[in-house]
Amino acid sequence: MKSGLGAKSLYLFGLSVIFLILLTLFEAALLNLSLSAERIISTLLLILPGIMGIVYGVLGVVRKETKVWIAYLGIVLNGLFVLFHAFVLSFAG
Repeated sequence: MKSGLGAKSLYLFGLSVIFLILLTLFEAALLNLSLSAERIISTLLLILPGIMGIVYGVLGVVRKETKVWIAYLGIVLNGLFVLFHAFVLSFAG
């Protein structure tokens, strides 16, 4: 069965959460990196999948999938996650 765009949006949110957990667990390994390298890694692993999740959610709403509430949920969760981490990264360091 093919998953819809709203489900892909939620998958990307879950992936972002997994990356957050992994970055938290292996934070000690990142101590030797420069501040800009840490920001780039955090942006690629936390913000970029969230933005892609928002795009998939919006596409799911525009295409009027059968379970449009999943797309709305993906947009909200990914949006809040991206906004929070963008805010944190803007003040980090």
